[in-house]
Amino acid sequence: MPKPTEADKDYFRSIVPDDPRVEIKPMFGNLAAFVNGNMFMGLFGSDVGVRLPVAERASLLEIEGAGPFGPGERPMGEYVALPPVWRDEAERVAEWSERALDHIALLPPKVKKPKKK
Repeated sequence: MPKPTEADKDYFRSIVPDDPRVEIKPMFGNLAAFVNGNMFMGLFGSDVGVRLPVAERASLLEIEGAGPFGPGERPMGEYVALPPVWRDEAERVAEWSERALDHIALLPPKVKKPKKK
């Protein structure tokens, strides 16, 4: 599993939408952003992925540099990795991270499973 650098983590935190509903948590040595308990953005090594509806995923995948997000042998189905060259394009990244937040905020809150005894 690729590990992000501290610079990758700082970058991820800087691009997560500033919204009081959003929570950033560690996940498998990486970071993820959640709204109502549902993940909408993730960091996997240095890759940033966003969870989008089908049409928007297709649109983003048409852009050079975008691609599957997560482990190569098992990418996360509803996520697309943002093109790495966008790291210096704050407005473009903000547009797609906001789209992901708006999409996932429509889902019902995730119900935590009771802990097993």
